[in-house]
Amino acid sequence: MRKFTGIKRAGAVCCGALTIAMWSGCTTTSTHESVSAQPVDAQTALAQAPSKDKVLLEYRSGLSALRQGNYAEAQRMLDDALLTIGGIIGTEDKSAKKSRHYFSEESKKTFIGEPYERCMAYFYRGIVYWMNGEPDNARACFRNAEFQDSDTENKQYAGDYVLFDYLDGYITMKYFGGDGSDALKRAQADFKLGKLPEYSKSANTMVFLEFGQGPTKYATGEYSEELRFREGQSVVKGAWVKVDNKAVRVAPYDDLNFQATTRGGRVMDHVLANKAVFKSSTDAFGTAGIVSGAVLAGTQRGTAQDVGIGLLAAGVLSKIISSATTPQADVRTWDNLPEYISFATLELPPGPHTGTVEFTDGAGNVISSLTKTINFSVSAGNDTVLFASDHNS
Repeated sequence: MRKFTGIKRAGAVCCGALTIAMWSGCTTTSTHESVSAQPVDAQTALAQAPSKDKVLLEYRSGLSALRQGNYAEAQRMLDDALLTIGGIIGTEDKSAKKSRHYFSEESKKTFIGEPYERCMAYFYRGIVYWMNGEPDNARACFRNAEFQDSDTENKQYAGDYVLFDYLDGYITMKYFGGDGSDALKRAQADFKLGKLPEYSKSANTMVFLEFGQGPTKYATGEYSEELRFREGQSVVKGAWVKVDNKAVRVAPYDDLNFQATTRGGRVMDHVLANKAVFKSSTDAFGTAGIVSGAVLAGTQRGTAQDVGIGLLAAGVLSKIISSATTPQADVRTWDNLPEYISFATLELPPGPHTGTVEFTDGAGNVISSLTKTINFSVSAGNDTVLFASDHNS
């Protein structure tokens, strides 16, 4: 991907519990103040974990690093995860192929996640690219995020994230002089909470927000073959971004609960039907074979006895095959994702600024314990990219 050189990197400051990044055209000192420690040392976890779980750990660690303001670590983790994703989707991964056989568990394949998880990996990497003054690479990541949510094989549905299309069109308009109206129309068609903000070419401060707890996975069914999603919860339903005398109301652009459980807007749980049917069929055949074989084998007639012994042997074999079949769904989950993601822009004069992000509940009331204070600077002719999360305490 071509590197965009119109924006240069400057410093980043974390204030209180908020992670932010600032990028300007002058040379400044870059400082990062850690707001919280990662629960598990990423390098130790990766070194000790099986290779099939590496991407999952990189997802989690990359997001934790982004929330801490450790952008270099977030970039490294996400880059490595996305490299693996690209290799598996672009080629036939041996572990994925093996997991489709009747005698291999889904959880033994190399983890790359469900589409909503892969989307978020590209989304967060796009934010870091934009922070680094590379909006073209950021746009490529947002487009790839939307691509991950699409059915590229059967063309049955297209990705329906609001924010990815919105950012695609915004970057196209703002940095490259293109027409982002088509992307804006797609985003507006998927947005359920009113009218999206029009693109502003003069805006120089971009604020990414996330809040709530995202979905997790669990298995149901006789053989735990049904992959389902347990929706995450969020007291936070929106936010105010306030800087100087400006205040922007921010609504959720996308809900990961919805994205995890739907394809093209249709509710869709995953069922590993082939393995489950195979296990059920072989188990039933085995029981019938053992019962019938035992009856016939107990007779005194030679032919019937031979047939009975054969059925008995076949029944036992079928039972063995059934017990060896492992249709369990893969419930490994990127479990520190948010429920909601959103975005806002501001036009601010050059110089230092102090702002706040006030997260609000469903009634619009400010949850004061989650309010984040921001100290940052805006440089003339350049843009500032900020990232705020209610997960930083």
